[in-house]
Amino acid sequence: MSEDETSAEDDARDAEHAEPSPSRVTGPALRYGAIGLLVLVGGCLGGVLVRWVAMALSPDEPPPAEVIEVRPTPNVIVAVRDLARLESASYHVERVIDLESRQRRVFGLVEAEDSILLVAAADVVAGVDLSQLRDTDVVIDATGRNATITLPPVEIFSARLDNERTYVHTRETDLLARRRESLETRARREAERTLEQAAIDGGIIARAERNAARTVETLIRSLGFDSVTVQFREIED
Repeated sequence: MSEDETSAEDDARDAEHAEPSPSRVTGPALRYGAIGLLVLVGGCLGGVLVRWVAMALSPDEPPPAEVIEVRPTPNVIVAVRDLARLESASYHVERVIDLESRQRRVFGLVEAEDSILLVAAADVVAGVDLSQLRDTDVVIDATGRNATITLPPVEIFSARLDNERTYVHTRETDLLARRRESLETRARREAERTLEQAAIDGGIIARAERNAARTVETLIRSLGFDSVTVQFREIED
């Protein structure tokens, strides 16, 4: 056997026992890999496209971190009352309410506080309740040209907090203190009480009397009376 034939047989034998190259990829694996890559790229592009469309529709409004839903509930009317009130004065009063709850902890050795600072604003309305008029409160003389009206005493109709201007400025609870959830409610009640008294001290009763008397006098004169006297009934104990 010649040297060339022996070398050719050795090469053929080595080729039969040689391992395939690790970097070589078959046809099906290449196709599946390409399909997976396309799916991944398509998913990324789809997510970017959705975010871009959302930003284009509302560029200045980022998605809300919290959504508050008001669920509808049935309405129940529990009372009906007819009113005949003449509101003649209204005061807008503001005040800061500083309320604190002092608590003794650790067998009374440690004092802890739960406090609230409430900035309160209220509208106080005063006037005359015309439903309290009596038959004897309207007196007309014999000529029919002069009238005397005695109105009920002026009273405070309402002292309502203005929720748009009333807010909690500071709420502090010490480490050992118990947080009183009703503290804000008590602060609001104190605000209504003190703001009503502040309006009274500011002269809302006198102003309401003057305005009510002027309104009633103008109304009675329009009915043809030449002289109209308006006075107020004394407050009964």
